[in-house]
Amino acid sequence: MMKLFSLLLVLSLGVACSTKKKVKEVDYSATISKDFEVKESSTNGIRPGWIEDAEIWTAQENMDVTKFRYFSFETEPKVNREIACNLAKANVRSDIAAEITTFIQKSLAASTEGQSAIDANNPKTQPLRDYVSNTLAEKVQSLVHGASVIKTYWEKRSYQQKMGAKKDYVGFTCAALIRMETARLKTAIDKASEDLVEKADPELKENVKKALEKIDEDFVKARHGEV
Repeated sequence: MMKLFSLLLVLSLGVACSTKKKVKEVDYSATISKDFEVKESSTNGIRPGWIEDAEIWTAQENMDVTKFRYFSFETEPKVNREIACNLAKANVRSDIAAEITTFIQKSLAASTEGQSAIDANNPKTQPLRDYVSNTLAEKVQSLVHGASVIKTYWEKRSYQQKMGAKKDYVGFTCAALIRMETARLKTAIDKASEDLVEKADPELKENVKKALEKIDEDFVKARHGEV
């Protein structure tokens, strides 16, 4: 009996160890090719790290990531540099609003109370679902104030068919690094959450309220990689 127990223990440990093995990551970087060449840029060919991850870059640069939160936005190629950069700056608020809206939607869907509040099988949730899908982003955008562009970066790109592009053409892209006070960001999220609670059916108000508790803090923490 003791031998059988020992055998089972060894087998169970073997299975446990095998499940802990890490899946080997595959590096595809050598096979990824671009369909354009960068002909000119605002930084002589050095692409700033804030374009890919504004929060990490600003922390590494010892910028104030407590008082402020940082966002980045990059346009699709446009016919000239001025249009691209004007578009990047113009989309500051809408881009921040879209990120906040997505976070609110995910928070509702992920919580038990939120699932109840947006239950597709309950006709009483229809007005709230319509509001979240069609109006929330616009409402949040109207609440976002004080966002400012602190850096821009542009590229002149030569897209070529031989490299995989649909046709040969020259396009300009522009990116913007945006800073917004954390306090103002939280205020915008709070007001959007309060608006959602007000739009909910009376029977669902408490569920929506619980689902969005501390969502302003959660959003800031999520952007900072803390949740």
